[in-house]
Amino acid sequence: MSSTRAIHILVVEDNAGDIFLIKEGFHGIGAVFNIHVVKDGLSAIEFIERGDPRPDLIILDLNIPGLSGHEVLTKVKSNPEYMEIPVVVFSSSNSAKDIRTSYKLRANSYVKKPSDLDEFFAAIAAIESFWTHTA
Repeated sequence: MSSTRAIHILVVEDNAGDIFLIKEGFHGIGAVFNIHVVKDGLSAIEFIERGDPRPDLIILDLNIPGLSGHEVLTKVKSNPEYMEIPVVVFSSSNSAKDIRTSYKLRANSYVKKPSDLDEFFAAIAAIESFWTHTA
């Protein structure tokens, strides 16, 4: 991803505490990020379809109101206009079924939300590092 402009990250999350921690995690990294938050699946699809700004990365919780995270993932990855946008499923679920389903629906990665604060921030830093510098 380009380092000459802000990186647009769409966070699809309905838990206010997790939203705060995700924003703090990215803020602590120091790069220029524009974090856009929507709290339900339908709003996520509307944001993506609006296309301004186009997300460079989507961080998607599975358990969200309206369309589920898996339904959002299906819609994003089945649309040729959006399918190349990386989607990181960031969920508290450690269910093998949720993980398998996410990868079958073409999630780019699946990260279990840590319950420990330091590990949570480390997970955000790892997501940022991989998806903005390595991939």
